[in-house]
Amino acid sequence: MPHVFQVQGMSCQHCVKAIERAIRALDADARVHVDLASGRVEIESALPREALAAAIREEGYTVAS
Repeated sequence: MPHVFQVQGMSCQHCVKAIERAIRALDADARVHVDLASGRVEIESALPREALAAAIREEGYTVAS
């Protein structure tokens, strides 16, 4: 199931990798696409939306509601 998040605080490829690692730690098969310019993170995963958002927040980023 695709989930789309608006994420604040991302500025570089390190941010992209941190989010990808956090999501894949929960779901190794997840597909993650991060668009730094727009702050958009698209995730295809069977996990609940809140679990994915929590993983992003734990990396220090703000997920818009």
